[in-house]
Amino acid sequence: MSFTSSGRPEDRRTVTDPRALRALAHPLRLALLDHLLSFGARTASECAEAVGSTPSNCSYHLRALARFGLVERVDAEDGRERPWQSTATGLQLGRADDPGVRLGEDTVERFFADRQIDEEAARLHRAIAQRDSVPPAWREASILAGYALRITPEELRELGERLDALIRPYIGLTRDDAPSDSAVVALNLSAFLHPDAVPPQEGSGS
Repeated sequence: MSFTSSGRPEDRRTVTDPRALRALAHPLRLALLDHLLSFGARTASECAEAVGSTPSNCSYHLRALARFGLVERVDAEDGRERPWQSTATGLQLGRADDPGVRLGEDTVERFFADRQIDEEAARLHRAIAQRDSVPPAWREASILAGYALRITPEELRELGERLDALIRPYIGLTRDDAPSDSAVVALNLSAFLHPDAVPPQEGSGS
């Protein structure tokens, strides 16, 4: 799938509205939003092909996302079906003081995390399956690596900030100097205390 850089101003938004969080707690809506964040403005028909649904079903869920300001319509270049785009160039879940909101927020955050892991794994399996049909330059440039770091929480936070600063100029929605032979690349980073390094809690019987 092609991608045309729009060079949009960066808008990294934090979602705290519990209604918007509930709207996102739907696999298809999350898939639609992820597709728009990755590839820019797309019609409901183009979205349907990418997420494996129907144009009418995608239109319904895109309108639901639009009610909470997460996506919006934009003008069509050819005067035909108007495409949709994400209103932000990046999203993250916020935190609230209201325990009732926190409960819903934590539920959606867990859903987001589980869904992201599943999507990343599925995408990686597809990439491996298609590896032989990928142009050699892209195949040789691909990265699949894992590291076991010995690091403090402060160092990990600093490392994350430094990596983010290196990566951010290449974000597809905001890059306005992308070469003509560029393409959308999936880059996923995760860093967490190794589960085997978590000490057992007192009274757990371990």
